[in-house]
This record gives sequence, C-alpha cells and structure tokens, in this order.
Amino acid sequence: MGTPISLDLADDLPRAVLDELADGVFAWLREVDARFSTYRADSEVRRFGRGEAPLAGASADLRLVLERCADLWADTDGFFDAYVTGAWDPSGFVKGWATQVASDRLLAAGAANHCLNAGGDVRVRGRSAAGRPWRIGVQDPFDRAATCLVVTGTDLAVATSGDYERGPHVLDPRRGAPARGLRSVTVVGPDLGVADAYATAAMAMGRAGVGWLDRLAGHEYAVVTDDGSCRCSPRLPSAD
Repeated sequence: MGTPISLDLADDLPRAVLDELADGVFAWLREVDARFSTYRADSEVRRFGRGEAPLAGASADLRLVLERCADLWADTDGFFDAYVTGAWDPSGFVKGWATQVASDRLLAAGAANHCLNAGGDVRVRGRSAAGRPWRIGVQDPFDRAATCLVVTGTDLAVATSGDYERGPHVLDPRRGAPARGLRSVTVVGPDLGVADAYATAAMAMGRAGVGWLDRLAGHEYAVVTDDGSCRCSPRLPSAD
C-alpha cells in the first residue's frame, strides 16, 4: 500500500530464527497488500468493489474486515466510514489490523520483545535490546524533521491519522468533504486496528473529535489542531 515497514526484533534468539520470524512478518504484510490494496486493480478488495468477487466466495480475511468495519462504523457514530468515498475502502482499519496480527504472531512464536512500525502505526511489546521501554516518536505535523511528543511503554498500539503526508484526505462523512479543525490525531490503546480506526474517526469529526476521545474508554490520545495547539489525555504514556 505504499507504506514503509520497519521491524525491530529485540530478543536474543539465533539469527536464523530471527530471519525466519522477519520473513514471516513481511510475507503476511505482502499478502495483505495483495488482498486489500486499493491501488492494485487485481486486489480482492477492488474486485469485490466491482462485483467480480461475491461475498459468498470471499476470503476469510475480507469477511472479517467487512465485519470489523461495520462494528467500527457503529462505535464511532458513523465517522469511521469505509464507504465514505462511495467505494468500499477499509484502509483506515486494515493497516493497523494487519500490523496487530503480525505482532500477535511474533508474540506467539516467542518473540516477546519487538517493535513493528507500519508507516507510523506502531505496535510495541516488551523492551528494546537495551532493556528499556520502547520510545515511539510522533511526527510534528508542521515539521517533517521533528517530533511533537514521544510515547513510551512495553505493550502499546500507537496509531496516527493526519493530513500532513497526503493532504486533506480524511473526509467528514456528514459533509462529504475534507475534515477541518485537526492536523493530526494519535490514539494509544491495546489493539492497533481499533486505534487506527479511532484516529481516523476523530480526524473526521474535526475539533469535536477531542471531546469524543475524552469519553473513549481504554484509550489515550494526543491531537494537534490546525492552529498548532497540542492537547493530550492525562494518562498518555509520554516520555518526560
């Protein structure tokens, strides 16, 4: 999906084992790309949208993503809307979901200490090779060379949605136009697919998204508004 991926495996395992684990992660992400990329005419999601791949014959992953997107639409009062552009596009969930699945598989395989970063959506577990909690920098949406805050922890899903890379591409489904008011939204929680969708939904809400995030149980957040102000939830696990 045009997304850079980085993987840091911090466990003291044989190199052959680490290579095999890394190969498995990237093979899975390539499989997700082939199935869900909206940029590939032959992807399952594009064929489904054109009516060439009926639901009855769809992959288990596509059916699961359809179900999760419907649940997230309800959870966000319709602001996470995979149909907002007219065609079904689950990209606001899929990248985080796929990265979460890859992290879950690494944990099950014995790699309890890792950091997987998919274009700024990050899943960390355990500790770095230095024995410290992971540190995740959140990009300053007004300065590509700077971070606006650093989140730290040993078991975190950190997802950021913003308009600083691709322009104002997050649409407000109520108006059918680009969302206004927020420059970036970072959501921290236990599941990266959910955090990814919640960050997208809050961006779509504009400034009203801050109040919605305040009421969101089990998640912390940081937002940067269009005028450059930053607001963080009180329990955001940020570095000193």
